Amino acid sequence: MNLEALGLYQNQISGSIPKTFGKLQSIQQLQIYDNKLSGSLPREFGELISLVTLELSNNSLSGPLPANVCSGGKLQYIDVSSNMFNGPIPSSLKTCTSLVRIDIQSNKITGDISQHFGVYPQLTKMRLASNRLSGHISPNIGACTQLTVLNLAQNMITGSIPPFLSKLSNLVYLSLDYNHLTGEIPPEICTLNNLYSLKLSSNQLFGSIPTQIEKLRNLGYLDMSGNKLSGLIPEELGACMKLQSLKINNNSFSGSLPGAIGNLAGLQIMLDVSNNNLSGVLPQQLGKLQVLEFLNLSHNQFSGNIPSSLAGMVSLSTLDVSYNELEGQVPTARLLQNASASWFLPNKAAHKKGKILGLLLPIVLVMGFGIVAAIVVIIILIRKKRNPQESVTAEARDLFSVWNFDGRLAFDDIVRATEDFDDKYITGTGGYGKVYKAQLQDGQLVAVKRLHQTEEELDDERRFHSEMEILSQIRQRSIVKMYGFCSHPAYKFLVYDYIQQGSLHKILENEELAKELDWQKRIALPNDVAQAISYLHHECSPPIIHRDITSNTSYLIQPSRLSSRISAQQGFLSLIHQTGVH
Repeated sequence: MNLEALGLYQNQISGSIPKTFGKLQSIQQLQIYDNKLSGSLPREFGELISLVTLELSNNSLSGPLPANVCSGGKLQYIDVSSNMFNGPIPSSLKTCTSLVRIDIQSNKITGDISQHFGVYPQLTKMRLASNRLSGHISPNIGACTQLTVLNLAQNMITGSIPPFLSKLSNLVYLSLDYNHLTGEIPPEICTLNNLYSLKLSSNQLFGSIPTQIEKLRNLGYLDMSGNKLSGLIPEELGACMKLQSLKINNNSFSGSLPGAIGNLAGLQIMLDVSNNNLSGVLPQQLGKLQVLEFLNLSHNQFSGNIPSSLAGMVSLSTLDVSYNELEGQVPTARLLQNASASWFLPNKAAHKKGKILGLLLPIVLVMGFGIVAAIVVIIILIRKKRNPQESVTAEARDLFSVWNFDGRLAFDDIVRATEDFDDKYITGTGGYGKVYKAQLQDGQLVAVKRLHQTEEELDDERRFHSEMEILSQIRQRSIVKMYGFCSHPAYKFLVYDYIQQGSLHKILENEELAKELDWQKRIALPNDVAQAISYLHHECSPPIIHRDITSNTSYLIQPSRLSSRISAQQGFLSLIHQTGVH
C-alpha cells in the first residue's frame, strides 16, 4: 500500500494487469512498458490518485482507457502508445493541467480533438498519431506554448492548418501528415524558428508554398508531398540551408526548377519533385548537391539535356528522370554506369547514339550479370559438395551487399585491402568487433568493422540481414554512412565511410588540434549530436536506440547488438553529457 514506484518494463510479462493494482494508492510511477501484456485496463486504474508517471507502451493492451485516469490531478507523463486501446479520449485529460508529455499514438482511440483536450502550460510533447481522431485542431493546442513535439499524423482531422500554431515558438517537430486537412499553408507557420521537421504530406492542401519559408533556417526535413499545391517552387526555398530531405512530389507545381535549389548543400537524403507539372531546362546548379543520394525528377515536362554537372554528384544512388521530354546523352558518371534503364524512359531523342547506348547498356549488363550469376551459383554448389572449405570465400562474396556506392566495392577488394584482416590495419577495437582501415583499388578509404563470431549471430541470419537493411537507410549528416555488409560464418563485417579526423579523444590529446576546437565549435557540436540522436528516436521506424556515448566512439544500435557509428568528426560526442543537451 505504500509502494511509490514500480518498474517492470522491458521483460516478457504476459497476461492482464490485475484489478488489485487499484489498491496502490501511493503509487507515483508505474512503468510496465515493453512487455507482452494483453486485456483491458481495470477500472480501478482511475483510482490511482497519486499517479505522476504511467507508461504502458509496446504491449497488446486493448479496451478503453479509464475516463478518470487523471483524477488525482498529478499526472505528468502518460505513454500508452503502440497498443490496441480503443474507445474515447479519457475525459479527465481535458482538465489535467499537470501534463508534461502525452503519448497515445498507434492505437484505435476515437474522439474529437477540438473537444477533449485542454490547455496544458507545461506540456512539451503531444503525440496522438495513428489513431481514429477527428475534428479540427483546437486553439487550446495553440495555447500549449511549451510544446516541442506535436504529432497528429495518420488520423481523420479536418479543417485547415490554423495560423495560431505560430504561437508554439519552441516547436521542433510538427507532423500533420495523412489527415483530411484543406486550405492553404499559413505563412505564419514560417515564423517557427526552431522547427526542424515539418510534415504536411497526404492531405488536401492547395495554394502555393509561402515565400516566407526562407525564415525556417533550422529546417532539416520538409515533406509536402501528396497534396494539391500549385504555383511556382519559390527561390526562397534555397535559403533553408540545413534541409536534408525535401519532398514536394505528387502536387501540381508548375514553372521551372529554381537554380536556388543548388544552395541546399546539406541536402543528403532526398530531393523528390516527381509527379508535378514542372517544365523548362534543368538547372546546372543541381550538380552542387554533392551529398545528395536520391534525386527524383520523373513525371514532369522537363526539356533539354540532363545537366552535365550531375556527373560530379558522387553520392547519388538513384537518379530518376523518366517521363519527361529530355534529350541528348546521359552524363558520364560512376552512378550511371550501372543505372536502370527505367530511370530514363521514355524521353525524347532516343534515336541518338549516345541515348541508345545509355539505355541499352544497363539492360545488356543486367542480362549478362544474370547469366554469370547463374553460372557462379552452379559452380559454388558443385564446389561445396566437393570441398566445403573451398566454398567459404565464394559464398561470403555472394552474400556481400552494397548500397550507395560506385559498384567497385567488393568482397575481394576488402580482403585484399586488409590482407585478410591483418592486425596492422586495426584502427579500433570495440565490444563486438575490430575496426580496420581499408583503402580500395579506386583509392576510396572505408572503415570495416569485423564482428566477433558468436552462436547467437550464426543462429539468426535473418535478423542480421533485416537490421542491416534498416541501418543502411539511416541518412543524417552527423551519422557515418554505412555502405554495406558481408554475412557469412567465416566473414561477418560492416563497411562504413572512413572518418579521417578520428575521435574527440584523439583531438584533445593533441595540444595543437585541441587549440583549434574553439568555443564556437564546442557550442555547435553538441547540437549536431542532439539532432542525430533526435533523428534516430523520432525519424526512424522503428526508433533506433543509442548505446554508450564517449569521447572515443559512439554506437547506435537496434534491439540486438548490430551498430552504426556516429561521426566523431562532426559530433565530438562526450560534450553531449557535459552540456545536458540530451
